[in-house]
Amino acid sequence: MNITSLFLISLGLSMDCFAVSLSFGTSRKLIWKDILLMAFLFGLFQGVMPLIGWLVGSSIQSYIAPVDHWIAFAILASIGLKMIWQSFGLGEEQRSIDIRKITVLLTLSIATSIDALITGVGFGFIRVNILEAVIIISLVTFLVSVLGAKLGEKTTFIPARWAEFLGGVVLIAIGIKVVLEHLAII
Repeated sequence: MNITSLFLISLGLSMDCFAVSLSFGTSRKLIWKDILLMAFLFGLFQGVMPLIGWLVGSSIQSYIAPVDHWIAFAILASIGLKMIWQSFGLGEEQRSIDIRKITVLLTLSIATSIDALITGVGFGFIRVNILEAVIIISLVTFLVSVLGAKLGEKTTFIPARWAEFLGGVVLIAIGIKVVLEHLAII
């Protein structure tokens, strides 16, 4: 997998974190300490979860090699569809949570990184430099989370649902690309 694909996957995976960061930025006054801690934890969990998933996927790869590209597509497409579906259902309930509490941050970090865990399983079926993927996903998520919080502070007219919708579309497109590359169409 090339660096461009990893970067796009990172952007797609980070859209949940962006949406949460944007939402909290619009509803709470966050200081830099709050923003950096949130971004660090989001980036850490988004990076570690694919590594865990990759370890699982790699261990069973030899058994499913003939259909691995379809599995990677199914995983990316299902995550993408879930993100698109969720983008239509974001509600006001997120605004009642105080992101400055460490328990809330840890819970949100885990919740927003489940997709990254599943993506990591998919990484186990295709050729990917997992260390490179972990670093890129972590850094992109960190930066996107900071950006989301700061944008949220400045504006109230950017719907967080757009970010999640776009992230879902990107993940589906990458899944299609994996299948097309395997079938030697691209």
